[in-house]
Amino acid sequence: MFRKILIANRGEIAMRVIRACRELGIETVAVYSEADENCLHARLADEAVCIGPPATRESYANVANVISAALITGAEAIHPGYGFLSETATFAEACEACGLAWIGPPPDAIRRMGDKAQARSLMRQHGVPTVPGTAGVLQNEMEAVRAAAEIGYPLIVKAAAGGGGKGMRIVHTEDDLLAAVQLAQTEAAAAFGSPDVYLEKYIEEPRHVEFQILADQHGHVIHLGERECSIQTSRHQKLLEEAPCVALTPELRQAAGEAAIQAARAVNYCNAGTVEFLLDRGSRFYFMEMNTRIQVEHPVTEWVTGVDLVKEQIRIAAGEQLTIKQEDVRIQGHCIECRITAEDPDHRFAPSAGRITEMWLPGGPGIRVDTHIYVGYEVPPYYDSLLCKITAWAPGRTAAIQRMDRALAETHIEGIRTTILFQQKILRNAWFRRGEVFTNFIRRRMSVDGA
Repeated sequence: MFRKILIANRGEIAMRVIRACRELGIETVAVYSEADENCLHARLADEAVCIGPPATRESYANVANVISAALITGAEAIHPGYGFLSETATFAEACEACGLAWIGPPPDAIRRMGDKAQARSLMRQHGVPTVPGTAGVLQNEMEAVRAAAEIGYPLIVKAAAGGGGKGMRIVHTEDDLLAAVQLAQTEAAAAFGSPDVYLEKYIEEPRHVEFQILADQHGHVIHLGERECSIQTSRHQKLLEEAPCVALTPELRQAAGEAAIQAARAVNYCNAGTVEFLLDRGSRFYFMEMNTRIQVEHPVTEWVTGVDLVKEQIRIAAGEQLTIKQEDVRIQGHCIECRITAEDPDHRFAPSAGRITEMWLPGGPGIRVDTHIYVGYEVPPYYDSLLCKITAWAPGRTAAIQRMDRALAETHIEGIRTTILFQQKILRNAWFRRGEVFTNFIRRRMSVDGA
């Protein structure tokens, strides 16, 4: 097992890794930008190193600075968390080249799954269901027009190198196609450094269902069930997740879980990862992408399975075998997670930076809070707007909804705008309570313009 780990991230996920390391008896090194000097993760780690100015590219995404911090502090491994460098194959390679263990999947797996067009092609080769679409990236406008006619409208233009909703455009007619391709290419180039895009058939009103994967270095691969992630803004930013998904029968869960495992095996995957599917109204599932890292919403899986995913990540990277077998996985009860962000739902979820002047957070039976904020904390404008994740577990879905509603009623954050009240509206929505949720839920059922 490792003696010391550097956490190449910030905020609540850095706090999460620090806690897992502390319980495993591992020392931690935090890195922080000049804007995060007073962030809680920098205070609670055993050591902390400033790695640059506030701008992401000069600090958290600066490979040389992060690796230098690990080497000078004697860290043996790096945990990337999510975002920033977590899905950057060259960073994983640089860590290994410097003698640092990478707490994540092999660089080749990151690279192959990071290219969405290549990943779709690979999945088709291995029998994993995929949405109809182009075999690779678009080469020119004529190819786009021809492929769109073959696939059929509506369709979606997607960035090959991206994720998180960036570089995506829905197209309903041929008249809108070329403009949508150009916009997606521009956004993809700015976000991911590559303008490559491809086309997929647009599945109308699908559910976004993802399966948690764990794989060790000894060839063992398991899934830990699914998470329902359909509640998201039009920019494909998730707001609320739950497990299990009410739309999955035991037979469908088994089939999709086996497909997720097959997807992981196709790239010789190791460590934690998430295989994401679209589920249509006919209960057909299609591979969408694989996130080669820990997910923001991993606590809901931890609640319903009792498996500590971050500890498993660390053990796997240290060469240990999985501590659980597929037949041991049991889904117990129901869990809901609300992402509380510094955003204004009344103004298209515009970011809201500023100083937290007053705050209290929920507690009680079945409630977990993951956060890095405190009274007096200055929410910086440079990074993701996530303030805290509140998860509620109960024996059943109705009870979990009631418990989460109670938890949100106890939550109070002053000084900035947050999504707390909006999350309560979701929980009290009749469509949500019936489990009738699809990826257009916010726009169609919540009457939010530009959400």
